[in-house]
Amino acid sequence: MTASHRQRSERAHLDPFDAISGDVPPRDQRDLMAHPFFSLSKSRRVAPIHYKAGDVELQVYAVAEHGMATIWDADILIWAASQILAAQDRGLPTSRFFRFTPYQLLNAIGRTTGARSYFLIKGALTRLQSTVIRTSIRQGEHWRRQQFSWINEWEELATRSGRVEGMEFVLPEWLYQGIVDRRLVLAIDPDYFALTGGIERWLYRIARKHAGRQSGGWCFELRHLHAKSGSLARYSDFAIDIRAITRRQPLPGYLLAMEQPSGRPELIHIRPVEKLCVTSPDIRTSGASGIRTSGANLSVLQAQEPHLSPWPNDRNRSRKDSKEESKSYYLARSGDNPCTSGPSRRRNRR
Repeated sequence: MTASHRQRSERAHLDPFDAISGDVPPRDQRDLMAHPFFSLSKSRRVAPIHYKAGDVELQVYAVAEHGMATIWDADILIWAASQILAAQDRGLPTSRFFRFTPYQLLNAIGRTTGARSYFLIKGALTRLQSTVIRTSIRQGEHWRRQQFSWINEWEELATRSGRVEGMEFVLPEWLYQGIVDRRLVLAIDPDYFALTGGIERWLYRIARKHAGRQSGGWCFELRHLHAKSGSLARYSDFAIDIRAITRRQPLPGYLLAMEQPSGRPELIHIRPVEKLCVTSPDIRTSGASGIRTSGANLSVLQAQEPHLSPWPNDRNRSRKDSKEESKSYYLARSGDNPCTSGPSRRRNRR
């Protein structure tokens, strides 16, 4: 990098944060877990995501040359969040300006450390930098829309022979503030990184965010879940994928069950089991003790009718059903009609 380029770089004005070596518990930022910020496919996606739920609005745009950042690319952001919180736990200063070796990153997120993995990391950083997000999330009392990319800038530090000795990147302020506020972070199971499918990775994050450790778990109508995913797949194909995932039960720490209550749309019920990651008291959802959502004004149902369940002796229990996340939501996708819902209804709650 030239001296003039360095002067224009944010890194010239930020103190560097050197990544911590060794085992660091993985932690995820809950806004990223709850909303459709990423492509769920490894195929290049250019079609934007437009999503609205109550006061939450977000738009995600991709550059045709690189495509939208994927849920696999988001592993880098999970690693960054984990590093920042581990440093805080040790009383170390943190910064948006990261310095690290590719080996540290690849090893932490369960990737191989061969030449191909190094190449893929550079592609992921490029997509994270070129993807543009506009959102109203965490904008305080006065509504406004903020625009940023997942990575402000990044650089590879290599020798003349081409051997990579280190890398640097700068996180956006919006993401950094959502990480250092420990109420907005959740511990996740390290086995998350072993999940291979985009939808199952996304579904785990939804499960961890909404079902958490609640004994009754959480229910979603499949159509609402489809809108919440940002997926370009048709609803029928998405539903087939969800049912297949339910048969395989791949999510660490959670059991899934498909249910068809009488007179109501098909549901997926997500319930925690014993193998659930242990969370520090300071790493939780919103800091509240009861079941909570991502901050949206959800319509929640206490369902009392009996229904099929993989958990015996558990009929007539209370259910949390996020049928409608707001009075209206939509997911507009290039070439598709927007997905809309009618007015929400509060039922048997409070």
